[in-house]
Order: sequence, then C-alpha cells, then structure tokens
Amino acid sequence: MSFSEHFQSSLDRPSPLLRRFTSLLEPADNARLESMARESQKLTRHHFGKTMRLFAPLYVSNECVNNCSYCGFSRDNPILRTTLTIPQVVAEAQHLHSLGFRNILLVAGEHPKFVSEGYLQNCIDAIKGFIPTIAIEVGPMKDHQYGELVSHGAEGLIVYQETYHRETYVKLHTAGPKKNFDWRLDCPERAYAGGFRRIGIGALFGLADWKKEAIALAAHLEYLYKHCWKASFNIAFPRMRPYAGNYQYTPDPNFFLNDRQFVQLVCAFRTCFPQVGIVLSTREPAKLRDSLIPLGITHMSAGSQTDPGGYTGAGTDDLHLTVKGKRVELDDSQPKSACSRATEQFTIDDQRSPAQIAELLRGKGYDPVWKDWDLEILSSNH
Repeated sequence: MSFSEHFQSSLDRPSPLLRRFTSLLEPADNARLESMARESQKLTRHHFGKTMRLFAPLYVSNECVNNCSYCGFSRDNPILRTTLTIPQVVAEAQHLHSLGFRNILLVAGEHPKFVSEGYLQNCIDAIKGFIPTIAIEVGPMKDHQYGELVSHGAEGLIVYQETYHRETYVKLHTAGPKKNFDWRLDCPERAYAGGFRRIGIGALFGLADWKKEAIALAAHLEYLYKHCWKASFNIAFPRMRPYAGNYQYTPDPNFFLNDRQFVQLVCAFRTCFPQVGIVLSTREPAKLRDSLIPLGITHMSAGSQTDPGGYTGAGTDDLHLTVKGKRVELDDSQPKSACSRATEQFTIDDQRSPAQIAELLRGKGYDPVWKDWDLEILSSNH
C-alpha cells in the first residue's frame, strides 16, 4: 500500500504520534511556547550537535508544462525563460564552489522537451567531481528514472506536495502532469525505491489551512519513516512569497502562517520527530532565520538565486518565451532591457551572503557544515 492509499485513513484514524503532534499545534501562551522551544533546542542539540548544514539551489531551467496558479514558472506566465547548457551549469556550480558550497540542489521546471531525457544526468556528471552532495528538485519520475539519477551520483531528492488539501490542489493545478495529486504524493516512495538516501518533503504554506497542512505533512513523514526506513528525511514548510504570476493568485489571509506559529511548528516537528532534518530557506526574513537557528533548524540555504543563471549571468544569451509549450523568440516589441535575465521563481527575503551566514553561525557557537557526504564513504573498506 502506498501513502496515497493510506493518506485519508491516517487523518481519519490518527496514530498516537499524530494525535500528540496535533495537540502541540493548539494555541500556546508564552510560557508553553518557551517550554516547547527549550525542548526543541535540547533535542536538536542531542541529535545534531551545534552544526548547520549549508546548501544552495542551482536553477538549471525555468521551462514548465504545468499550470500552477501560484508559481512564477507556470506554463502560461509570459516570462523570460532559459535552460542552461551543461557548460553554463558547470560555471554556476563552480561559482557556488568558490563561495564554499559542497552541497547543491539542482532545480528545474517540468518540461520533457527542454529538460529532456539525459539532461539531468549530464548536469550531475559535469559537477560531481567537485560537488560531492547533489540533490534534485524536479518533476516526479518513475522508479527506474530515479535509479538512473542515483547511479550518476545524485543522493538527495526534494519534492513538495505544495498542498495536501486535495480540493485545493485540483483547483490550483489546472494543466500538465502535475495535476495528478496521488502521483506526486507517492513520489518519495518511488525515489526511495530508486535508491535515494536522503528525501525531503514539505508543503507550501499559504495555499490552505496551515494546521491541516502541518498534520498531513506529519502523517506523510510518519509513514515514510515506517516504510522507507533506510533513508534520512528532511522537511520544510516554505511560506508563499511574491512571484511573477501574483496577478493570477491572491493568497487567503486566513491561511497565513505567522512567525509565532512558524516557531511553534518547528518545535512541534522537532518534538515528535527528533531526528528529522528541518530546512529553512532564504525566502524567510533574516530576523526570523536568526531566531530559529537554535530551535530546531538543521539546514539553511544562503545567498540563493531562484532564476537559471542567477549567480553568473549564464543563459542570458538565450532568453525566449514559450507559448503553449513551444519556444517563441523575442522580437523588437519584447525588449530585454527591462529584465535582462530569466525570470525568477519567487523573490527571496534574506539577501545576506554565504560568508555572512557562516560568520553569523560561528558567532552563535555553531559550525557551518559545507560538506557532509562523499561517495568515497560507500567505497570505504572500513
């Protein structure tokens, strides 16, 4: 039985762990929240020490065949698009390497023509010699396709359900393969079957009721721990940020996860899932990121760019539009001067450099971890 078959029953008949998690989301006064924070900090220190793993996203393409009304890459958004060549991917990765990163997340929209069979494998082959930890965040695939990526050197997969509320999901995903709720929901299990050792899941908070999203995410995580126990897991709960298609989607203020609730959510997950990695991206403001460092966060991005070629300017010589999934060249009526780079997926908030983040961590007594994995580990005789 896959999680999609188990999903509704896990919510209708919650386990003791899920009932405990739900209780931790109830409104908390200052004293209770401080108690939760102390427990979260204690558990994090016990399982992870005073370390923080740093990573950077590397966007290789913003082409997409899906229509998702909340996403800047949505198919019908008239944005400037590009797909990096392999040498351009290498240039971006070398730049990130020069900043200290040894952990990179390759990100691409879902488009089988532009992000074609073999493209991601070629990207991985080109950078794995100097980037030991490579994860991917792309459209869902089949088991054997994941297995091939693992054989080329990818070791992590990130796939966010976006929203676990089925009716909202159907409403927001109007075209493309992403319309299939269950296919996406079972993606982590297929990735596990393909051999990924590290799997990240999450929801985009702001699309539906945040408590229901959190409970569903916890149910998913509990299931994966039971059925995919050889992998390690990370979770994230990114909040909606401004993006190129905001005119298509207006967030409901009733769904907003405020900073206090965000802190409570981190503490609840840490308390119920002591060994899960918790990821905090640059889409969150610097002040909140700083305050969350000791409370349960284990992975942080830094200096992020969410457009292909955003670090070095690579790919700007091939900017174009796509109409109905087909490439359309720019003409004189579509000047590039106002926006001479590919459109970003969303705007980030914390603009500090990787060096500034590393300095901040050291100032708080934490070790910034740039590298935590190497394939040599698997070939070791020890």
